[in-house]
Amino acid sequence: MRRIVVVGAGLAGLRAGQELRDKGFDGELSIVGDETHLPYNRPPLSKQVLAGDMEPAECAFPLGDLDATWVLGRPAAGLDTGGRVVRLADGGELPYDGLVIATGRRAREWPGLPTLAGFHMLRGLDDAIALRDAIEQRPRIVIVGAGFIGCEVAATLRKRGVEHVTLIDVAPHPMPVLGPDFGRRATEMHTENGVRLHLSTKVERFEGESRVEAVHLNDGTRLGADLVLIALGSAPNTEWLAGSVVLEDGNVLCDERCFAVGRTDIVAAGDVAMWPHPRVGSAIRVEHWTNASDMARRAARNLLDPANAEVYAPVPTFWSDQYGAKIKAVGLWGRVQQISVIEDNAEAGQLVVEGHSGDDLVGALMVNKNKAFIDYRRKLASQYTLPQP
Repeated sequence: MRRIVVVGAGLAGLRAGQELRDKGFDGELSIVGDETHLPYNRPPLSKQVLAGDMEPAECAFPLGDLDATWVLGRPAAGLDTGGRVVRLADGGELPYDGLVIATGRRAREWPGLPTLAGFHMLRGLDDAIALRDAIEQRPRIVIVGAGFIGCEVAATLRKRGVEHVTLIDVAPHPMPVLGPDFGRRATEMHTENGVRLHLSTKVERFEGESRVEAVHLNDGTRLGADLVLIALGSAPNTEWLAGSVVLEDGNVLCDERCFAVGRTDIVAAGDVAMWPHPRVGSAIRVEHWTNASDMARRAARNLLDPANAEVYAPVPTFWSDQYGAKIKAVGLWGRVQQISVIEDNAEAGQLVVEGHSGDDLVGALMVNKNKAFIDYRRKLASQYTLPQP
């Protein structure tokens, strides 16, 4: 294997490239990115960058002495697996012996969004810069979507002194994936910090002439707005893979060793990869920072040595900072069927919640309880340890 192409210049793409070099690959390494930026860290975008506590340049990952050809601002447009060629949108082609797919995801768009000024999304560095500049005038801001990004942005805006911040979601509580017990705590947290919440509510339409002026809800409420952030989750960047590899819900379907199904020369990693976790029995996808990093390294190692490829069975972890609350979770929350509150100290701002599937502990969530997070991570890791063939 003398030529490896990594498509995706985010965290997963960078870690894959670094791992390839660390494991002795000395051939041609090309890393393709649709943005013109070198790899940068995304979690600070909705927090420190938006708050003005960090300059965009500070988000850049250190590249060290990584020997790679950076193909930036030239997104992949097609894949010929028979000829082993990645086709670029500008007509260029990159032949490969091995391929890493790490194109990640983009912000999900609002279908039929009016062509008015004042709408924003937040996924990349340019999005964060545009949003940061737009809030300088302290506008009335409506956030459609109370998931992780929506809630983090709401908290950051209040920290910056933006007075009118409203969160809307069809779910009955913020960050619904984490369950109702944490949802109640999150509702209290945002309400106490001055965020207006409209939950179990749908957006009916947007109002405005040249720019957005109001958001109308299905309960008849009209919310005046100078800026609307659409935070509806994400969509996979895999259109360029149509007809080349197996996709499921737009995600690259892999085996338990990160290889695209049916291939030994193509691996996938990060937000866009879907694979059968041995402790689940079905394919899962994990859209979090640590998984992008860890899966990319395992995928890169396996690509170099398919005969000795190792199973990827991580204990996923993720975190969020809001109003000084350190929210951390560990485990496979998609498997949670029952939730138990282990500790709830509202005065101290602490919470510990366990998630079970039958008799099995499959996840835990903590607020301001870092030691508990470490303990649960170790406990779950001991369950996930698998013998390698």
